Amino acid sequence: MKSFLLISSLALALSAATPALAHITLETGEATIGSYYKAVVRVPHGCNGSATTQVRVRIPEGVVAVKPQPKAQWTLDTTEGDYAATYTLHGAKITTGVTEISWAGTLPDAYYDEFVFRAYLTTALKAGETLYFPIVQACAQGVERWIDISGKPDVSNPAPGLKLLAPKAQHAHSH
Repeated sequence: MKSFLLISSLALALSAATPALAHITLETGEATIGSYYKAVVRVPHGCNGSATTQVRVRIPEGVVAVKPQPKAQWTLDTTEGDYAATYTLHGAKITTGVTEISWAGTLPDAYYDEFVFRAYLTTALKAGETLYFPIVQACAQGVERWIDISGKPDVSNPAPGLKLLAPKAQHAHSH
């Protein structure tokens, strides 16, 4: 009986995870505020069989010092703009930075790829909340807008979300 329950719960867990495979997601689903985060955006398919030609990521407020990783044979472009607030990073005040990243190239529907950037998650973000990265996936034919930031389950176009964790307590060291 125990093995039946285990198999049943495993099957249920796998079936619950299956729909998420169709969406653009982040490889790492949680990160600590007040630290750097390596975002790996996973693109599992094109648009209804059509090749992906562009992946555009909107950088949410409170995420600064964004550095995208170039991809061979893809054109990388960033959009910079003013932040809504002033942030302090390594003692310096920063008020502007990358607000959008765009990779343009060709990813056939039959293939999977990842798009990477690094960023700093400021302490202005709230631990326990989910931070969303809206993404627009342009294809040779059609567009998929992964922009729903409601956090509701079973939406057809969820933006990839990142659960924010509180910083670990720092122990004071005396020298």
